[in-house]
Amino acid sequence: MPLPPHRTLMIPGPAGRLEAILWSASDREAGSPPLAAVVCHPHPLFGGTMHNKVVYQAAKTIHRFGLPVVRFNFRGVGLSEGAHDKGIGEERDVLAAMDFLAGEYPGVPLLVAGFSFGSWVGLRAGCGDPRVIALIGLGLPVGDLQERSFAYLESCDKPKLLVSGEFDQFGPPDRLRAMVERFPSRIREQTRVAIIGGDHFFKDHLADLDRTIAEWLLERFPAI
Repeated sequence: MPLPPHRTLMIPGPAGRLEAILWSASDREAGSPPLAAVVCHPHPLFGGTMHNKVVYQAAKTIHRFGLPVVRFNFRGVGLSEGAHDKGIGEERDVLAAMDFLAGEYPGVPLLVAGFSFGSWVGLRAGCGDPRVIALIGLGLPVGDLQERSFAYLESCDKPKLLVSGEFDQFGPPDRLRAMVERFPSRIREQTRVAIIGGDHFFKDHLADLDRTIAEWLLERFPAI
C-alpha cells in the first residue's frame, strides 16, 4: 500500500523522538526530486512550533514545486522529546531531520530553510553539511549579534536567500544589509537579500514572502 502524501510521524533525534510532518514529492513524475527541504521553526521558548504561519508558508511555497518538505518540532516542543538547549542541541535536531529526509530520498541534495531562531540554527547546520546545497533564512534575528552570531555565514559559499520584513524589530534590514556587506566578495555574490513589507512575522505580507521564495527558487533551480 502506498504511503500517504502527507504524514505526521516521529523521527529519531539526539535527545529523543522529534515530532514531524512530511509533505512528500508524490505529485512529481517517477524519479527522484531535484531537491528536498527541511524548514525550521522560531524560538521554542516564545511559542515557536512547526505550525507557525511563516514556517507553514515557506513549506507550502517550496512544496508547490513538487519538492518534498519536512517540518519538525525542536526538542521539548509539542510531542518532541527532550528540553530546550539554547540552540546547541537544536542544531543537532536539524541534522537529525536532514538525516531522515536523506533516508527518504537517498542522494537528493537538500535545502534548509528557517525562520527567526530557526534561521540561526538551521542555516548553521546547513552551512556545515555537504548534503545541503542551498539555504533560506527568514527574519534573521540580527538585532543583537553578540547574543546570536551569524558569523558562520561569512564562510558559507552556498546560495542563500535572506528575507527580512521592512519593519522587523528583531532583524532590522539595515543591520542585515550591513552584515552581508561585510562578507567576502565570493560569499556576498552567493547571497540574495530581499526586504519585503511587514514586521518580523511578515504580517499581511505572506503573499510577498511566497513570491520572493518562489522567484529565487526558479532563478537558482530552473529545472524544478
